[in-house]
Parts: sequence; structure tokens; C-alpha cells
Amino acid sequence: MSAAQKVVIVTGASQGIGAEVVKAFRKLDYRVVATSRSIKPSEDPNILTVAGDIGDPGTARRVISEGLAKFGRIDTLVNNAGIYIGKPFTENSREDYEAVTNVNMAGFYYITQLAIAEMEKQAGGHVVSVTASVVDQAISGVYSVLAALTKGGLNAATKSLAIEYAKKGIRVNAVAPGVIKTPMHPVEYHDMLDGLHPLGRMGEMSDITNAILFLDSAPFITGEILHVDGGQSAGR
Repeated sequence: MSAAQKVVIVTGASQGIGAEVVKAFRKLDYRVVATSRSIKPSEDPNILTVAGDIGDPGTARRVISEGLAKFGRIDTLVNNAGIYIGKPFTENSREDYEAVTNVNMAGFYYITQLAIAEMEKQAGGHVVSVTASVVDQAISGVYSVLAALTKGGLNAATKSLAIEYAKKGIRVNAVAPGVIKTPMHPVEYHDMLDGLHPLGRMGEMSDITNAILFLDSAPFITGEILHVDGGQSAGR
């Protein structure tokens, strides 16, 4: 099976890192199933877009069923969808909690369960999730409890799934970014955000995309949490 015939699902695919991941896999001639709440149809016949709330099990079912109907298989799932709400812990509302757990956890759970079930049928596949470096190294002044609760859970699930499905030929990994330079970070905050990393700069979206592509092409790596964070998780 050539790379041109492989199929990747990318969640949170309409902007930022997700949109860059879609472009990167297309450059490798993968067919792509791209999903997010606001995603628009693509003119590329090798990109299928499915709009919806990834935390809704109905969206997950549509992504899988429509992807299979169009492309016939699923080789890789990139769980990129995620949100961050930066507030002191005691100021987080019930709505904040529900929004973050819906996208970060339910959005991982339903689509991953269905994707792995399909990968089992073909005796192979790869799941890679985008988590967060702050899970391993909290930073004073950065409000990260909801991120730690949800993205930390994905790190743990990554290792559990890697062991559970290793003998079935399915690999499960994660990429844990530091702060990445995306449009969500206003320019006036860049100097402060650069300083959160021992290397002295924020990461580029290409740093995360390259890490995802590396893990996807590394058949002897599973259960890995790859920190792409400018040294942030190593210490300060």
C-alpha cells in the first residue's frame, strides 16, 4: 500500500496546527478526512471535510463512516482538537469545565474508539494526539489545571492504549507542545511567551507538524510522549 493510498483523520483541522497538519499529509499524498466545527468544503478531491462538534459521538460516527465511504480505510488518526481556558482554578465556571472536557477528552475518546476499531480490521494503524508540555512542568503564573486534567489524561491514555493494542499492530503516541506561535497569541505577548521556553522562543506550527509526521513514519515507536517545547518540560 503506497503512501498515496493512505488515509489520515485530522481533528481541529480548520485552522492553526490542524490546518498545517492537513497540508503536510497532503504533501505526502495521504488522503485526508478533516473535521472541526467550522470547517468548509475543500476543492481538493482527496480532502473530505466533516463539520461538527468533535465531543459529540454523532460527529465521531460521521467522520468515520463518511471517511470509510469515500476513501475505504483509516491509517492514522491525529487528535489535534483542543481548547485552553486560562483562569485561576477557583474562577473556572461549570461551563468552562464542560467546554474543555468536551473537546479535550470526549473529543479524543469517541473518535479514537471508532478509529481503533477500524484499524483492528486491517491489523495496523497509528493514533497520535496533541497534548501539552505544561502537564509535566507547571509554570508559575500560567493557569493550567484544566489543561493538566485533560491533556494529562490523554498522555496516560496514550500509554495504556499503546500497550493494549501493540500486538494488534496499532501504535499510539502523543506530541506535547510548549507554546506555539499561532494567531491566537497576540504579538504584544510574544516576548513574554518566548521567555517561557529555555530555548528562548515559542515553537512554530511546523515544529509540531514535523513531530507528528516523524512519529507516523517511525514503526518502532509506540507509547511515546514526544515533548516539542523548547526544553520547557526539562526544567527552568
